[in-house]
Amino acid sequence: MPAWRRIGDELEIAVRVTPRGGRDSLAAGTEAHLAARLAAAPVDGKANAALIALVAETFGVPRRSVTLVAGDTSRLKRLRIAGDAAVLAETAARLYEAGP
Repeated sequence: MPAWRRIGDELEIAVRVTPRGGRDSLAAGTEAHLAARLAAAPVDGKANAALIALVAETFGVPRRSVTLVAGDTSRLKRLRIAGDAAVLAETAARLYEAGP
């Protein structure tokens, strides 16, 4: 799977998470995933909650628009973002233009 793909009115993204990684950031990763660094520890779902908040902020959508669909306990996760898929895909592409 590429780092992101459009699914109807949603965008699905693949993210590799590094918990306890200092400050929160979302950037280009490989062709297969975005890279997220989170300050939160992977305890009691705190890292997942921080990832959802980070993705929502980065893509300019409310938190309720971001859903974790796979990888609850893994470093590799898939999330769906509800909204205008074309605009969301442009945001993902800009992350790659900006570089890691």
